[in-house]
Amino acid sequence: MRAARILPHEDGGKVAVVEVPTPTPGPGEVLVQVKASALNRGEILQAGRVLTGEPQPIGVEFAGVVAAVGAEVTQWLPGDRVMGHGNGGQAEYFLAAPLALMRVPETVSWVQAGAFPNVFTTAHDALITNGRLAEGETVLVNAGSSGIALATIEIAKAMGAGAVIATTRSEDKAQQLRDFGVDHVIDVSVENQVEAVNAITGDHGVDIIIDSVGGTVFEDNLNSLAVQGRLVNIGRLGSSTSTIDLNVLWLKRLKLIGVTFKTRTEDERVACIQDCARDLLGPLAAGKLRTPIDRTYALDQIADAHSYMATDRHFGKIVLVVDDGEDGQA
Repeated sequence: MRAARILPHEDGGKVAVVEVPTPTPGPGEVLVQVKASALNRGEILQAGRVLTGEPQPIGVEFAGVVAAVGAEVTQWLPGDRVMGHGNGGQAEYFLAAPLALMRVPETVSWVQAGAFPNVFTTAHDALITNGRLAEGETVLVNAGSSGIALATIEIAKAMGAGAVIATTRSEDKAQQLRDFGVDHVIDVSVENQVEAVNAITGDHGVDIIIDSVGGTVFEDNLNSLAVQGRLVNIGRLGSSTSTIDLNVLWLKRLKLIGVTFKTRTEDERVACIQDCARDLLGPLAAGKLRTPIDRTYALDQIADAHSYMATDRHFGKIVLVVDDGEDGQA
């Protein structure tokens, strides 16, 4: 089968499509024939760290058809439409854990399904499980045009948030976010985040911030939060370090929360996926959750797709079309 792999290189790993054996499912595994798999920014970082050793699989989310199941698998059958989470999904076939899969509604295309599992599971874990969103609360999402940010915005809307605010550094992306349905957009290249939040909220502050920028906005984030606000950090695109005024933390009784899959057990990982499925498959089937697809590429064009993602010009998801029957447009 054809599979994307990170080929080690002294200047950082290079992504390419190679021929590898088609896997066979073990007793507790599901073999999925992959139709589509979205890119995620962490995969660019992952590739850059592969300097030596064997080629490494890549791709953390995928969608396709169950091709075969192991003898101990009871919840899936060949022919089922599924999407899932796990490293190595950018290949023609992928071996998945049964509980790491979710059923794809008939109303959802393969490209949309291939862009769902990682960003929506991550966003759900951040906003619902850890952020503990309550109906009517105000949510601020930093770096609003990323895949995870857009998923967070859609979940917030679907789960009854009050005002949803997003930040960006691009005038063009600010308009795209407004068109996407964001209630308030702050262009932090020309606006002060704290002042804008206070103006929007009547000096109350926001209840939850879902942050992918990190250290460069950390102090502004603290000052943008309401009393008993929650700051949930997913990424550190700007910086991984900052200073903290403990008086702000103390006076507002804030909660600072970090989320990642890197330190989760397998049971914790699949619990996140199942929690996401429980809350979001209904809204997904009803058409209430749709991530914008910026571009699609054929699997063999994965290097071009990575290069495009690195330009940071995209709005929404970049998806690799794996199956030749699923049309794509680069």
